[in-house]
Amino acid sequence: MKEIKAEINNSLYYYSDFSHISRNTCFGIRSYILRISANHWTCSLQVILALTTFQVPFFMLRFGQSKLYRSENYGKSFQDVTNLINNTFIRTEFGIAIGPENSGKVILTGDVSGSLGSRIFISRDFGNSFEQQDLPFNPLMQIIYNPIDANVLLVISNTNELWLSEDFGEKWRKIHDMVCLAKWGMDSNLFFTTNLNGSCNERGMLDLRKTADYGKTIKTVAIKIFSFGLGGKFLFASVMTGTVRMSVSGTLRMIHVSTNQGEDWNMAQLPPVGHEEFYSILSANDDMVFMHVDEPGDTGYGSIYVSDDRGTVYSKSLERHLYTTTGGDTDFTNVTSLRGVFITSILAEDGSVQSVVSFDQGGEWVPLQKPANTKCDSTAKDPDKCSLHIHAAYSTAMKLNVPMLPLSEPNAVGLIMAHGSVGDAISVMKPDVFVSDDGGYTWLQALEGPHHYAILDSGGLLVAVEHSAQPIKDIKFSTDEGQCWHVHQFTSDPIHFTGLASEPGARSMNVSVWGYRDSLLSQYWVSVTIDFRELLTRDCEDQDYVQWLAHSDDISDPNDGCMLGYKEKFLRLRKASVCLNGRDYEVNKQPAPCPCTLDDFLCDFGYYRKENSSECVEQPDLKGHVLEFCLQGKKELLQTRGYRKIPGDKCEGGTQPERKEIDLSKRCVNDLLGPQELLVSRDDHATAPIVVTVLIIILLSVVAGFLFVKKYVCGGRFLVHRYSVLQQHAEAQGDGVDEPLDSNHTRASNKTGLHDSDEVMVQTHKCFFCMASALIINIQFASIPW
Repeated sequence: MKEIKAEINNSLYYYSDFSHISRNTCFGIRSYILRISANHWTCSLQVILALTTFQVPFFMLRFGQSKLYRSENYGKSFQDVTNLINNTFIRTEFGIAIGPENSGKVILTGDVSGSLGSRIFISRDFGNSFEQQDLPFNPLMQIIYNPIDANVLLVISNTNELWLSEDFGEKWRKIHDMVCLAKWGMDSNLFFTTNLNGSCNERGMLDLRKTADYGKTIKTVAIKIFSFGLGGKFLFASVMTGTVRMSVSGTLRMIHVSTNQGEDWNMAQLPPVGHEEFYSILSANDDMVFMHVDEPGDTGYGSIYVSDDRGTVYSKSLERHLYTTTGGDTDFTNVTSLRGVFITSILAEDGSVQSVVSFDQGGEWVPLQKPANTKCDSTAKDPDKCSLHIHAAYSTAMKLNVPMLPLSEPNAVGLIMAHGSVGDAISVMKPDVFVSDDGGYTWLQALEGPHHYAILDSGGLLVAVEHSAQPIKDIKFSTDEGQCWHVHQFTSDPIHFTGLASEPGARSMNVSVWGYRDSLLSQYWVSVTIDFRELLTRDCEDQDYVQWLAHSDDISDPNDGCMLGYKEKFLRLRKASVCLNGRDYEVNKQPAPCPCTLDDFLCDFGYYRKENSSECVEQPDLKGHVLEFCLQGKKELLQTRGYRKIPGDKCEGGTQPERKEIDLSKRCVNDLLGPQELLVSRDDHATAPIVVTVLIIILLSVVAGFLFVKKYVCGGRFLVHRYSVLQQHAEAQGDGVDEPLDSNHTRASNKTGLHDSDEVMVQTHKCFFCMASALIINIQFASIPW
């Protein structure tokens, strides 16, 4: 093995190639567990910034030192560039903020002791140089980039002031006081909640405001807000009704949805929930919303509902969906390598946790097939009949031996890597690694024991490192989608493994193994970057690809493969081909429409599918009720046979169940959210009487409107939901997706930012270990597009 080795400030870096590797041995490896987070890289030639921080607590004070390293070759070598930031201590909580897409912008936030302000270092050239800027405030959170203009920055100070810069941090101006939460919406719309009483603790008494011109004019789009969230084209608001339900204590809330950035609102037509329940946006895009609604009592489960394309009308998709109230952890996973596929867990009647999968965007959920090369474990009642169960966020929250969550990549068509067990329920024993090459229909046990893994070269290469408490020196790789694995010794001196870092997007051929070594008096960091171009030297040609029909067992069957109204044929790499897809590889797909069947329809509002059934039946609590709801301020009557087309489904002709929404020509009051123009340069004393008068009118309208809706529109049923505390100190732009909204319990989440949009977010990679002197060493990696 060829190695390039350099020692920089007690850190060693290696570069490995594959001139000697045998490619003919398959094997499985047993291991332990270590959980890490991934780097976020985006473009071709990669720059990596590694920030190490060293802190010593001393009574009420702390002393620290930061070191900044930079690599221009995927981490094969690093240069100490600490002098570029004047040896300033960089904050460990949100020290690095990387600009969106290929902007080249980097912001480091410094910690200046004894100062009323703070200091940032900004770079426009991928960290090659930095400029120092002093701030007139101390940030409470990570600085947030405008997703469509990286020069525009947003941050909330530790005194809850909202500050904005339009010139990449050179000049800042305060645009509002007492801001509790702020988020970028679409088209540079900025949303934030505020309280005129000067406290963010008075949840339910907040104003939701927006500005489309960076604070020059501000509009109040909702009042009496408990919280708000963004997902896809949807803006969600939890609004206090001012009414107390007789059966429970506490004021009720109603969920409203806007699809035009807060200009108009509709009430979400969801079943009622009590004071102690919550709901959570599991996933949202421009077509639909997956919503979890908690069950009464501390059950740990609820139901998944899916919306129409307006985010207003919802139907039940899955019952007994696992979602703990203690930690707010859900296994809901969007499989990005094949459209319409989602995996999650249910809590069975016997208390066991079981995995289910949907291939039609929530229309039907079924168990995962048992891998052919496995046997049922001790949880199976029948040793010949069981299914695969996937370990996800709930397993990691329960401290099971699961180092990584399920992994899929949009350009690695059909591929999924995940930890799991085979039986009647998820096992607490040591999991194995399973791979699916067809989007979750069939699975293969790929590796024994837990591993850290990554997808490279658009799925043409899989890599894995066993999780072990012992130092490691080997990495495993597969060129045939996990069927056969090979081993490479990347170092002769084993390291304590802390992280596996690869470029997001699965296009790179490089992977970095991070860890540390012990010496007699100290520990030092080690980075080993492995370039698989030495292994895959031949570019793939036309004969290396084969046609594959998604969602199909037989490509020759003209009726097979239809999903969400159309079928897609792909060109995929043959498993026997050992070649390089390359960075410019693009997924080749050929779509064709299908005739409509009942599989192209969700159960309509008031209906649901029983488990293992395609028939939609009426919900017991709505059976015999007139299905009326408010839409755009008008009373609508729904006439349905129980089916509505799945949002985004493109089927044509065929089966078309009857469905009508009839305008009853009656106005229904659902405008608990009253827009109101406010100018930034307003005189608060002069406008106070006007504001009070308007608020009184709005409050009277709220009460009257609520009584009207309760009696005549909803038949006495309250559409009430609870948000949890949205993360106000997020490290990056957040949207509330996959968070328990309006809940009173908190969640320890490792998510930072959007999970279902095209925004490019940065996640800091932190590795911790303690030394004998009780000093804490923290290392953060931020990867930057060149």
